[in-house]
Parts: sequence; C-alpha cells; structure tokens
Amino acid sequence: MTKMLADPPPGLTAVPGDGGLPYVGYSLDYMRDPVGTNDRRYREYGPVSWFRFAGNPWVVLLGPDACGAALQNRDRALANGPGWRVLIGPFFDRGLMLLDGDEHTAHRRIMQQAFTRDRLAGYTDSLHPAVEKALETWSPQTDFRAYPALKELTLGLATSIFMGGAEGSSHAEMAEVNKAFIGCVQAATAIVRYPLPGTRWRRGVVGRRRLEEFFRRYLPARRAGSGDDLFTALCHVESEDGERFTDDDVVNHMIFLMMAAHDTSTITLSTAMQYLGQFPQWQQACREESEALGTTTPTLDQLEELTSLDLVIKECQRLVTPVPGIVRRAVADTEILGHYIPRGTLVNVGLHYTHHMPELWPDPERFDPGRFSPERREDRVHKYAWSPFGGGVHRCLGMYFSSAEVKTVLHHLLLGYHWHVPADYVAPMNFTSLPFPSDGQPIDLRRR
Repeated sequence: MTKMLADPPPGLTAVPGDGGLPYVGYSLDYMRDPVGTNDRRYREYGPVSWFRFAGNPWVVLLGPDACGAALQNRDRALANGPGWRVLIGPFFDRGLMLLDGDEHTAHRRIMQQAFTRDRLAGYTDSLHPAVEKALETWSPQTDFRAYPALKELTLGLATSIFMGGAEGSSHAEMAEVNKAFIGCVQAATAIVRYPLPGTRWRRGVVGRRRLEEFFRRYLPARRAGSGDDLFTALCHVESEDGERFTDDDVVNHMIFLMMAAHDTSTITLSTAMQYLGQFPQWQQACREESEALGTTTPTLDQLEELTSLDLVIKECQRLVTPVPGIVRRAVADTEILGHYIPRGTLVNVGLHYTHHMPELWPDPERFDPGRFSPERREDRVHKYAWSPFGGGVHRCLGMYFSSAEVKTVLHHLLLGYHWHVPADYVAPMNFTSLPFPSDGQPIDLRRR
C-alpha cells in the first residue's frame, strides 16, 4: 500500500491506495466489474482511497458517508467543472453540470423556469403522441433488442419535446446525431486522449462538432418562435434580474440536456424492461395500476398515482445507476472523513457502489422494488444510501422530467405489450462510459 500524500497536516490522515497498472491503472478492472472492483477497494482501504484511472491518480469515495460529504461540499472545495473537463470537457463543456459557483447558480436559476410544474405538465401531455407514434414502429418478436429500440425512442422524444421537432432532418440524419451523442459520451473513458484516427477520443471530437452544427441550424427559428419545447424556452426564459442565455449558452445547454435526457432515461427504461420481463408479478401489478387510470394519456398528476411503477423505477435506478459515478476536483485543500485531499486532486464519487452495499441493502443484487415501499423504506437507512440523481446544489435539475418520461413510456408499453425475459438472464453490462447491455438486451415481446 502506498500513500497519495506522505505528509498531511496535523490531525488528518493520508489517503491510502495503490496505482495499479502503469498509466491504465484500474481502468480496465472497473469497466469489467465496477461493483467487484470497488468492493475489493472498500474492504482493503475503506471509504476513501486512491487509484490510477486513464492516466491520472484519483481519490475514489465509496459508501454513503464519503459520497455524502462530497455531495454536500460544505466548504465548496470540490468543483464540478475542473473535474468533469478531464473526462468530457471537450464534448459537454459549458453544460450545467460543468459550471460552478455564482455562474452555476445564475444558469440554474434561469433553467429552472423551463422545468416548472406547469411546463412539466405540458411536456408530459406532449410525450403521449410521440410515444404512441414511436411504438407503432416496433416489430414484436422473440429476439427483440430492447436497448437500441429504446435509445432510438428516447432520442426521438428528446428531439420532439426538447426541440419541438427537427423539421427538415431525415431519419438518417437523426441516426447520425445519435451516433454523435454516443461518441461524445464514450470518449469520457478513452485511454488514448488525443484525436488520432480510429480512437474514441476522435469520435468524441467529431461528434461534438456535428452536434453544434445541428443545434445552431435550428437556433434562429427557436429564437423567433413561441413553442412549448425546451429549446424555445431556453431561448426566451430569463431570471428575475432579466438575465438571458446567449446563443452559445443555449447550444451548450441543449447538447448537454439532450444527452442527459435520452441516455439516462434509456438506461432506466432498459433495466425496467429486463426486470419486469423476469418478474411477471411486478409487470402485472404495474399494468393493473395503469389500466385503473382509465386513459392511455394520463396527466402528470395521474402518472404520480402509479405507485408500483414508481417502486420499480427506483429499484432499477439502484441496480443500474444511470450515472454510476460523478467527478470533482479539489480547488482548495480539504478533508473527507479525516483524510487529507490536497488542492488539485481529482475525486470520483462512487454512487453505483453505494447502491450495492450489503451494509445498506439486504441481498443487494436481488430485484426487490418493495424495499422502497412505505412499510420498508430501506433507502432511509442513510440520507445518501440512494442518490442516483446526485445531491447538493448540483442535484439533477431534470429528475422530475425524467420520472415523467420513464413512467409515460412504461405506461404505454404495459397497456400495449407484454414481454418475457428468462429468469437466468444476466445483462452483460458495458461500463465503458454510461452503462448499457452490450447484447442489446433481447426480450420476447408480444402485442396484447
């Protein structure tokens, strides 16, 4: 065992850990088995340790106490932007997640106007026809690949609801846009971090350029328009002080929000389809609640009555956390659980591992939505036992839209289809960036 800093100030402890392989460190171990890799680290070093990842030493925080300390960030020593830029800066820079301090507060205050309860209700109403249209194109079969179908669906929803549509764009162009998003996201964990031909970093650079071209093409029409979509809202909303977004601000926020909206929702939907296919009793319970609403197009208020579906979604976000870890960089010397974190340190907050700790979750690998029921509330064992949307001032602004979107899609699926997944199926999850099933998640899908 080596220490990251040999001489911490009096009263603090050096961060224990080891670097692993030269340059690569533990990158490959994490991508193959993130829970197992982090569990071994937690058992050996405790909740605060260091390792090498993609060429840099990182402090990794595991467990609710360490993660909670970073999310609360009471001394404001941990910054988002300088951390995330190491991984995704060239691709999502100036998105809300990469802003800090007063600038983050100002941008978030303006963006909140696009996520009010009234606007969420309007987005929900607009989701229904878009979901129905997308599901009409599905071809039920024994070997239906759910993940790519869901990803195409959620990108279409994001284009429809967030952009008000993409007039003039062909199906082929939207496939290019989807490919550009994938390139930007997967570049985050590239080993070669230079745009050499054939590398993930190069695909990220090309993808970012493609996305900027795409959104700038539609910007003038949204500036001049009065639609209910998020793109138009960002062009017109302003703070109480009259502050508005520049064209660059709007484009940067749209690129980040479109990625966040469709990638994370796809992961939750994909996980839900797997487990509802493996646990028909839960699929039927959710279907009965949807049928009890008496409508194919429930309002936002009615969606909140789908309590079984809510339990399923929370359990799916625990089992496969859409954003498994969040990153920070120390912009001042600080401490976490008595360990010295010097200025400049890169920090990984391991949310996904916390969701799998047996100390918090009995039989953590078992699908058990009832653990979130009012009678049990296992998530209340610790304030940060379940935190798929992060916490503190950077808690996900779109979490309520995400919930409405996921519930809307599942509501339509439950009313229109039934599906089966073998009980012994284990999704081969790829953690190269955001998690996804590398086999496309085959299911037996049938119309009702």
